[in-house]
Parts: sequence; structure tokens; C-alpha cells
Amino acid sequence: MTRVLNTLRREPQSGEIRSVVIFLHGYGANGADLIGLADPLAEHLPDTLFLSPDAPEEIPGMPMGRQWFPIPWIDGSSEEESARGMAAAADDLNAFLDAVMVDEDVLPEQVVLFGFSQGTMMGLHVGLRREDEMAGIVAFSGRLMAPELLEDEVVSKPPILLVHGDMDDVVPVQSLPEAAEALQKAGFTDVYAHIMKGTAHGIAPDGLSVALAFMRDKLHL
Repeated sequence: MTRVLNTLRREPQSGEIRSVVIFLHGYGANGADLIGLADPLAEHLPDTLFLSPDAPEEIPGMPMGRQWFPIPWIDGSSEEESARGMAAAADDLNAFLDAVMVDEDVLPEQVVLFGFSQGTMMGLHVGLRREDEMAGIVAFSGRLMAPELLEDEVVSKPPILLVHGDMDDVVPVQSLPEAAEALQKAGFTDVYAHIMKGTAHGIAPDGLSVALAFMRDKLHL
């Protein structure tokens, strides 16, 4: 049984939903961490509904912190626990996406996943294994999990934007070319990359501008 994800939402400025951007936050944060990005994006995406769900699991000792799945080198969990957690979170996210399509009356090609860090890992894992191709995936400061499995498990090949800071001390910037190589090997042809100069583990203005241009293009706005 899937878990319902508590979700923050910002309605479209125009009052009409013609596209949806779904923010997927990083480890130790929650939906409130990224929903603020709707403010600078909304004026350029006036018909877009912004959704920012909380990850399904609480983190012990972090009252407001959530996780999509345990991370062994941070919390001492086992690789098996991490894999089980990711599989369960993938089911939760898939159920959430299915509900969004129905509740908001939108098609997959009107929906963008916008991930940061662990949220990027979830977005790439889930988005590439869904039957119906989404408008695109924006992947900030994360990595492609189990790249060796992608070629066999990929179901759809949406456009992907990989963005990373060159000073990231949490998820190494090398994760970007590694992901790009795995995607290319799996037959993806619509992959873009941007390195944020002098940026640590975060979202810099130049990265957000590139993400906005990517979303406007893929949502045909």
C-alpha cells in the first residue's frame, strides 16, 4: 500500500492549469524547501501549477526533516534497507503522479519533474520507468542511481536537464558526466547539461535560469 504524500501547492497565476511542475526535495528537507522557487518561476510560467510533496519518511532526530529513502553513509542503514526504502518511495511517487494526472486533468507531456539532490535521484529513477513520457526532468545536484541497470529498465526517454555546482561537497560534480554517459548509452538523445560555476550543493540563479528555459521549451510555452 502506497503512502499519501503531504503536498504544498501554488496555483497558476492565470488561474488556468495548462502544465504542472513537481518539486522533489533533498534528504533532510521537506516540501517547503523548494516551493519558494515557484515565486521567481511563476511569472514566466503563468499557467503552471507548482506542487512540492514531502518525502514519505521522517528522519529520526530531525523533526522537520524527511527522506525518500535511507542513506547508509549518513544514517548507518544497510544497503538492503536503502534499496527497500527507494523501491517503496518509487511506488509512492508513482501513485502520487498518477493522482496528479487525474486530479488536475493533465497529460504526462504537461508535467515536469524538478528534483534536487535525493529528489533528483527519485525523479530520474521513477521518471524513466514510467510508461508515458513526461515533458521533462530537471535534475539538480543529484546522481543517476544504478546506472548499470538503466539500459535494461528504461521505459520512456523524456528530455533531461542535468545541473550541478562545480564546488559541490555533498554529491560530487562528477555525478553529472556519469549520468550523461549512462543516459547516452541507454539511447537518450535529448539530454542537456549545465555546470554552475563556484556553486556548492545548491541552486544558483544561473542554474535556475537554464532550468526555466528548458521547462518553457519542453512545455511548449
